[in-house]
Amino acid sequence: MKSLEAVYETLTLEERSPGVVVVTLNRPQRYNAMTNTMFDELENVAVTLDDEDDCRVVILTGAGKAFCAGYDLADAEDLPHLGALGMLDQQERAARALLALRTMRVPVIAAVNGPAAGGGLSLALAADIRLASPDAKFNAAFVRIGLSAGDLGASWLLTRLIGPAATSEICFTGRFVLADEARDLGLVNSVSDTDALLDDALTLARSIVANSPGGVQLSKRALQANMETASYAAALELENRGQALLTRGADMPEALAAFREKRAPVFTGR
Repeated sequence: MKSLEAVYETLTLEERSPGVVVVTLNRPQRYNAMTNTMFDELENVAVTLDDEDDCRVVILTGAGKAFCAGYDLADAEDLPHLGALGMLDQQERAARALLALRTMRVPVIAAVNGPAAGGGLSLALAADIRLASPDAKFNAAFVRIGLSAGDLGASWLLTRLIGPAATSEICFTGRFVLADEARDLGLVNSVSDTDALLDDALTLARSIVANSPGGVQLSKRALQANMETASYAAALELENRGQALLTRGADMPEALAAFREKRAPVFTGR
């Protein structure tokens, strides 16, 4: 993939398995805290990988002991002095990065290897699937520094994952949710041993890659769009269009032929 040749200041990219790209937040000395450079690079990586036909799954994780400690408070001292439009521009810069990740055509798996605080929680929520190590912990940190926990999509995504009551308690208190509780709440899919986290994420990614690229991509589109649709009928309409489109491709006939011939299908995404 050509995108893997790029050099980033705050991220590293590696294809760990065919079609599976691991994107690592790489500021371990600052617990992978977010900066404007990181926001710009995350947006660039999401857009660039989305243009790579060979990219099938993205795994997002952190270097060192943390997943992401949120916005780097060393860069936050100027925020109260920005004008309203300046602060809005700052927020929109960060939001573009997370929106670009969330709306990638391919699944994104967050391998949460340590604390995910504030914007780091929002970053984990932007993934389609979350796996955690026992060292992972989550909190809506901004409420502790005089800002809203409704930041970078957290209020929308967290409510849909774990419900309004649990979300309200977590957001109003700013307390940490440890890995096992996060699993029990549905905030993460599973908890892996620390040394096995990335391997488990890769195993999950490979099981996704084994399926039809078009089927996976339109499944993701349907799942995300129907979280926002207003009615069951509208959801059915979207699903119907996706299924009709996929029957025009090569993968479904190949799957049926493979079933008849008792062999594994060879998907091309065409």
